[in-house]
Amino acid sequence: MALRSKVIITCAVTGSIHTPTMTPYLPLTPDEIAEQSIEAAEAGAAIIHLHARDPRDGKPTPDPDVFMQFLPRIKQSCDAVVNITTGGGHGMTLQERLAAPLRASPEVCSLNMGSMNFGLYPMLERYKEWKYDWEPKHLENSRDFIFRNTFKDIEHVLRELGEGCGTKFEFECYDVGHLYNLAHFLDRKLVKPPLFVQTIFGILGGIGADPDNLVHMRRIADKLFGNQYQWSVLAAGRHQMAFTTLAGIYGGNVRVGLEDSLYIGKGELAKSNADQVRKIRTILESLSLDIATPAEARQMLALKGGDRVKF
Repeated sequence: MALRSKVIITCAVTGSIHTPTMTPYLPLTPDEIAEQSIEAAEAGAAIIHLHARDPRDGKPTPDPDVFMQFLPRIKQSCDAVVNITTGGGHGMTLQERLAAPLRASPEVCSLNMGSMNFGLYPMLERYKEWKYDWEPKHLENSRDFIFRNTFKDIEHVLRELGEGCGTKFEFECYDVGHLYNLAHFLDRKLVKPPLFVQTIFGILGGIGADPDNLVHMRRIADKLFGNQYQWSVLAAGRHQMAFTTLAGIYGGNVRVGLEDSLYIGKGELAKSNADQVRKIRTILESLSLDIATPAEARQMLALKGGDRVKF
């Protein structure tokens, strides 16, 4: 597996998994999300992946008005590619999940490539008290929740955002079958290369965080997509830095951020998203790997450009 000449660092700034009780450093308000996004870009992230939070209590929200409180500020302050979720959060309908992306028409959106169990409930055991009532309910609901991404749902997103807005996708693949789902859409010409394939490890309900699985997912992606894709890796929690380091060694791109892990080291909370970006950048550069700029990431992924978004 040849090393790529440039490594794209994506930073997932807040997500919809972690809750305010878990860390004081999770950005929740539009100001905090904007500030941490800009800092992450300055630290070396070429792509910023974004969810929104209700500024009153930090609960994940699909409200496009909230997104619009931080999207223009990020664009005005840095050149990073903005990537908006279409996964949203537990319990959101597909229409809610698409509301902000359809208004903003970003260069990139995430797109999950299959329905799955998505278990957050084991985190309930780590905390005895909660800042907000919604937090334990949010985690407990994942015990009986299927994250819906049917073939019809995926087709709808590809047509509305892909064809309708010129948006490209970060195809989130939590298991081997998700790679085959993506190959199905490639065969039908509903997606066009270069594909940006994000393989995800360590989520309960998806493929486990075992290095053998990382190699296997890469091998299958190579078989299915050949030279038509850019490969990236993220891993949950304590596996984050080890797996993104392996991704660099195996010629891939990487994703870090407080959506994926709250920590910078064993038992040590990251104080910002930029902390994680700086750490993985230092590791990758120590391996003689070059970090892609936003302009280089746009070229590698064949994006439409920041001048063609609606924020």
